[in-house]
Amino acid sequence: MSEPRFQRIAFVSSQTPEADAARERLVARYGMVAEEEADVVVALGGDGLMLQTLHRFRERDLPIYGMHRGSVGFLMNTYREEGLVERLSAAQSVTIHPLMMEAVTSSGMRHRAPAFNEVSLLRQSYQAAKLRISIDGKMRLEELICDGVIVATPAGSTAYNLSAHGPILPLGTALLALTPISPFRPRRWRGALVPDRARIDIAVMEADKRPVSAAADHFEVRDIIAVSARLDTTSSVDMLFDPDHGLDERILREQFVY
Repeated sequence: MSEPRFQRIAFVSSQTPEADAARERLVARYGMVAEEEADVVVALGGDGLMLQTLHRFRERDLPIYGMHRGSVGFLMNTYREEGLVERLSAAQSVTIHPLMMEAVTSSGMRHRAPAFNEVSLLRQSYQAAKLRISIDGKMRLEELICDGVIVATPAGSTAYNLSAHGPILPLGTALLALTPISPFRPRRWRGALVPDRARIDIAVMEADKRPVSAAADHFEVRDIIAVSARLDTTSSVDMLFDPDHGLDERILREQFVY
């Protein structure tokens, strides 16, 4: 009989009572090693915890296996206590690359930050934002008046992007979703799908009158004048999914809910 694929497990939880109780039961059953000695991380919670875990272990070359103990679980496997070692051995791997955001503020400061879910621009005041969008150096939308805009990865397409009526992208799709938030002009523009190898540049027009902030997942910069986003292929994390995870079915079902 072959050795299990993963034997040294580190557990992390969202620190809710439900997730912490699950962690205690799993540690008692399977044991636990320190994160520095682990060959796999099991995350117990919802999609928010998965996002935190992806950032936390981005430079560690450790695969992440999520089990749903939270409120939203698109990216999580079904929670079951039995057969965890076997499930880990049979799990399928999907490599996730983050977006890299570079934001320039009105004072000339430059900020870089990774985003596994999305890079988002949001108006800071009662004034709508006025944005100009270029793809790979070619201007595609001269003026977008809106509350903001989202650049979402497939992993993040079921998060804020979905709430803004953006498309859901299956994991592994070589696309990014560019989705406006409450567009006023052009009113009929509903966004675009962009190849994930593209560089997206967004300029803030009338920044003094219409201040805008930018966020790469949980990292926020205020008073920006320009943002660029592109996939960082030099950085990645592997996510593990049960063969019967059913993410494709959930994606289809979500798109027919009204």
